[in-house]
Amino acid sequence: MAEERSSQGAAAVDDDKVGLAAEIKEINWKKWIFMFVGIGLFSVVYFSPPWPSAFDPMGKEFVLSPQGKAALALFLLAGTWWVFEVLPIGVTGITIGVVQALFFIRPASDAFKDFMDPSVLFIFGSLVIGAVFTKVGITKRLAYKMLDIVGERTSMIYLGCFVVTALLTHLMAHTAVAATMYPLLLSIYALYGEGDRPTKFGKGLFMGMAFVAGAGSIITLLGAARGIVALGFFQEIVGREISFFELTFYMFPVGWLMVFLLWGFFMIFFKPEKAVIPGLREKARELNAAMGPLTRHEKLAGIIVLGVIAFLSLQSFVPALQPFNKAAILLVSTILFFVLGILDINDLEAVPWNIILLFAGAMSMGFCLWQTGAAEWLAINWLGFFQDAHWFVFVMAMAFFVLLMTNFIMNVAAIAISVPVSLVVAPYLGVAPEVIVFAALVTAGMPFLLLVGAAPNAIAYNSKQFTSGEFFAYGIPASILLMAVVGLAVILIWPLMGMPITVPTP
Repeated sequence: MAEERSSQGAAAVDDDKVGLAAEIKEINWKKWIFMFVGIGLFSVVYFSPPWPSAFDPMGKEFVLSPQGKAALALFLLAGTWWVFEVLPIGVTGITIGVVQALFFIRPASDAFKDFMDPSVLFIFGSLVIGAVFTKVGITKRLAYKMLDIVGERTSMIYLGCFVVTALLTHLMAHTAVAATMYPLLLSIYALYGEGDRPTKFGKGLFMGMAFVAGAGSIITLLGAARGIVALGFFQEIVGREISFFELTFYMFPVGWLMVFLLWGFFMIFFKPEKAVIPGLREKARELNAAMGPLTRHEKLAGIIVLGVIAFLSLQSFVPALQPFNKAAILLVSTILFFVLGILDINDLEAVPWNIILLFAGAMSMGFCLWQTGAAEWLAINWLGFFQDAHWFVFVMAMAFFVLLMTNFIMNVAAIAISVPVSLVVAPYLGVAPEVIVFAALVTAGMPFLLLVGAAPNAIAYNSKQFTSGEFFAYGIPASILLMAVVGLAVILIWPLMGMPITVPTP
């Protein structure tokens, strides 16, 4: 604080520098207030007496250990700092590892090991692909071609971008889709004529891409790993298998309904300042023609990325390919980009480490909640409130819990802690197990509240078009919209399609 005012005396004695008085950096009270709010929440929970145990419907006791309670305290600290961005989000990620080590929540070796989890490296590889597409010019070609098709109306540009994003998530992981779409959207936004200045159009374009990537990813098993995990629990507990095409059959109307509703959502909350960009189509055609034929680097980059996508997609159908780690496969593309001279050391130093550290911290937070038993304790307590409720209330409560948890921890972990308990409770309330699994998968795929909820959120944030606070604020109505769609699916859409919703109680 003293440093922030250190130049005040010098400015007062120099008439030629009167303007410097206005340059004195003002104290950011909001930052300091929410920094201490986070520390206060951590202290209250961390130093509170032991919390009572949770009991599942079978009477099994789940004790909240001191480490579990401390994990919940850290959960509140990190959430407050991330939402109000009191520090760069990557630095908050580092804080998560540091607090775990210094307060003995988990050993430092475990806390910091998660920072190099394969999922974090997958995000690193996805960002590198985006950088390559931008550097060689592929994204500009794709952007110009799409603008040639959708035209000059900004509402149709929104729709075109959202539809392409959703379609791609049917074939590849939504993280890779976001990394692919991000540089394409940068090229499109450059033609909007506002430079790098944040605009409603920019906010809607990038936040919309992140939201729609989640909506599209629920439709097939290729969009994310969470589907495989949920169906594995279903088969283990219920003794029946849900096929790839059965999942797509029930998810297709829900996923695409969300895509078009989100388009309407962003047209309302972020209606572009310009309804039309005159001459955009003609300009896009001219720019596309000026790029000439495909360069050698464009061809090489395209072949490498298509090869990686084909390998990752075939893993779902060819058992012999399944043992290969997805992050390792994706990082092969990173190595080849440098081997072939497409990228150099300057490109490596330009990697957005703030985003990578954000996700590294989020992974460490998620594993902390999971390994200390705090996440399981939360799930048992939450679902216990609704074990005597109407079946519809129980399904919605379970879906809402997954929605909240998937914003803080891996959606796979959110599924893993809530679906098994829900499947055990469901028969006693007359709820068919299918509706439990599908409702959980819908909300697990769409973390609209926090940047750490999914990689597409963090990738979109790199555009600097919106703050984490704006993302949270507009994520609330989007999440309410999502819950309404889940309710509609449970009550109307899935029963009309033949899904069993209720069963006789034992």
